[in-house]
Amino acid sequence: MKNKTRRARTAVGLVAVLLVLLAVPAFAAEEGTGADPRFYETFWSLLPPVVAIALALITKEVYSSLFLGILTGGLLWSGFAFEGTITHVFQDGIVSVLANSYNVGILAFLVILGAMVCLMNRAGGSAAFGRWAQKNIKTRAGAQLATIVLGILIFIDDYFNCLTVGSVMRPVTDSHQVSRAKLAYLIDATAAPVCIIAPISSWAAAVSGFVDDGSGLALFIRAIPYNYYALLTIVMMVGLVVMKADFGPMAVHEANAIEGDLFSGKNPYAGADESAAAENGTVLDLVAPILVLVICCVIGMIYSGGFFSGASFVDAFSGSDASVGLLLGSAFGLVFTVVFYLLRRRMKFKEMMDCIPEGFKAMVPAIMILTFAWSLKAMTDSLGAGEFVAAVVKSSAAGFQLFLPAIIFVIGCFLSFATGTSWGTFGILIPIVLSVFPLESGNPLSIVCVSACMAGAVCGDHCSPISDTTIMASAGAQCDHVSHVTTQLPYAMTAAAVSCIAYIAAGIFAAVGLPTWLALPLGVAMMLLVLAAMARRKKA
Repeated sequence: MKNKTRRARTAVGLVAVLLVLLAVPAFAAEEGTGADPRFYETFWSLLPPVVAIALALITKEVYSSLFLGILTGGLLWSGFAFEGTITHVFQDGIVSVLANSYNVGILAFLVILGAMVCLMNRAGGSAAFGRWAQKNIKTRAGAQLATIVLGILIFIDDYFNCLTVGSVMRPVTDSHQVSRAKLAYLIDATAAPVCIIAPISSWAAAVSGFVDDGSGLALFIRAIPYNYYALLTIVMMVGLVVMKADFGPMAVHEANAIEGDLFSGKNPYAGADESAAAENGTVLDLVAPILVLVICCVIGMIYSGGFFSGASFVDAFSGSDASVGLLLGSAFGLVFTVVFYLLRRRMKFKEMMDCIPEGFKAMVPAIMILTFAWSLKAMTDSLGAGEFVAAVVKSSAAGFQLFLPAIIFVIGCFLSFATGTSWGTFGILIPIVLSVFPLESGNPLSIVCVSACMAGAVCGDHCSPISDTTIMASAGAQCDHVSHVTTQLPYAMTAAAVSCIAYIAAGIFAAVGLPTWLALPLGVAMMLLVLAAMARRKKA
């Protein structure tokens, strides 16, 4: 423990000294009107997220690490000018992302979801569901499989998935001594990886918006069988549970959970809601608000896409605004929950109103990390990181066509990991892929490469500690964020490695005239072999 503390302090000290040294000449520098050309659209534009991610993994302190990454971006953008750095970090970064209507809608959605979770807990719905689950779900494997099934069923949106599955399944997995880190992984792995293969989801709408000719949804559906990372992640989740093949840091957390320590000693959500739950709660007190919330969010999504103004259901979903739809849906869900509990006399009105600030407090860690992560993305965007990666991909595409699916997958992973956003990666890479391999050309690699772009973006998003989905999964499981990242990373990297091999096989199959879909069963077989080897090693 002392060595870890000493290493963390040393890392923080070194970075602090580095930033001070960089800033020394800045006080005499002249403030520019834009990004410093020495760093714009160069590999230096990726330094801020690298600093933030490295420090988060070394120090286990996510807030300070993210802020130092933001500060690094401000220094590079301003050319180390003191005034320019401060104004860019706060005005163009933190204040700007909090003034963005989309981001504010997501934060409001988080607060409402937190209030609903608090209401369901106080009304005794979560406890009643836990009692029901204890009678009907007999094993740890059953609790984990139930979490996976629920996560797959809630495929509308990854934010909604993370928080809903977490609030419903926490009492179930806790009663079967499943670690919060494992719950966070199951939530995260059924969020983005499921949404990216669900035609009716906010992710399908996002991908459709990046295709200019209006065929985005059809392209999305055609790419589903080649989204190896998403499909193999689902295979891996089920295999881990059935084969009991946990490995790496997750195996330690699971062993601690069996001994009674669900958090492995670190619980940032301790004391968030200590009020006693009603003893007369029933499963209906949990199920009814969740069902109404799902229905209202779907209606909110299609409303934001113009369904009630004459657009078709598919077009409405393709053109929906996830922030507006989820905010409207959750607001109506909250109103229903309050009225429902009043009619059933579960709580007094004042007690329900007390749940709103309690829910807000429960979401403060997620809100802070999201705000810093969005600010870090703003710093990275201002340095032209997307344009730099796009230029690298386009210049090297012609010479590596055989391995291009794997190359695009790796680049998508790296870009999404560094920026913490899948959708931004889609917007950068999909147009480039379609310009290299137009759909009209009939080249079998065109669909494979588009799918590799989406798979890589999801993989990087899944691995990144600054990804909003990763943050939401931590919040949904009420698990320490760094613990979630460190335990999930070996699993995500294993799925990524097998997916990369599958994309290499798809490129070879296309070159020799074999169907590219053969790479999927090959990838599934490799994944099962890896899990079988891990299970055998664990038993040994």
